[in-house]
Amino acid sequence: MTQSTSTPYDSLEVGQTATFSKLVTEHDIMLFASMSGDRNPVHLDAEYAAGTMFKERIAHGMFSGALISAAVACELPGPGTIYLNQQMEFKLPVKLGDELTVQLEILEKLPKFRVRIATRVVNQRDEIVVDGEALIIAPRKVQSVELTELPQFVAQ
Repeated sequence: MTQSTSTPYDSLEVGQTATFSKLVTEHDIMLFASMSGDRNPVHLDAEYAAGTMFKERIAHGMFSGALISAAVACELPGPGTIYLNQQMEFKLPVKLGDELTVQLEILEKLPKFRVRIATRVVNQRDEIVVDGEALIIAPRKVQSVELTELPQFVAQ
């Protein structure tokens, strides 16, 4: 099991950063399509995607959004964080085999335990693929939790 420890509001500092990385696989794309119901052929059909502006299959845009959510929930501030808002601008397509890194930076501490966080996703070439900002409610106290091990699902 992996342990995750939150950073409570009082310990967060403007400029504080964290990262979270994930390799985008065929399996991820199929599971995301199955879970979300988004069966747009640009994500699933290589022949169809070859005729688009992307020339190949790409990951769902919200796959990157889900990685941002994971980074906020498990890295900074971590367990106990409540999402209020997420703004995202999709800059470049994400392709199968890309190594994505979510970069978080605390921008501002607001009243009522609210925090503004810069949220950026870059690929293995350090190109920005998603740029945005989140508004969250930070945990009030330190919480250390064991993250649930996820089963290995097989996409059919």
